Amino acid sequence: MAESTDDNTKDSGRLPKALRSVTPGSRSRRNEGMDVFGWGMLTGLLILLMPLLPFIIIVWGISKVTEMLTPSS
Repeated sequence: MAESTDDNTKDSGRLPKALRSVTPGSRSRRNEGMDVFGWGMLTGLLILLMPLLPFIIIVWGISKVTEMLTPSS
């Protein structure tokens, strides 16, 4: 079985030298369109989940009460 070049090199834990690129680097900037979309999704989810909040609290409370009443091993 032929050995690959990876088998012959010792792993020093260092990354290989970075490759040079012909494309110019880009700078981070805000994307207002996606920002508005994200806030809209958050608002929509909150509006949809707000009516379910009392039921979630009741289920959470019942689980805590049954957790206290049942003996743990």
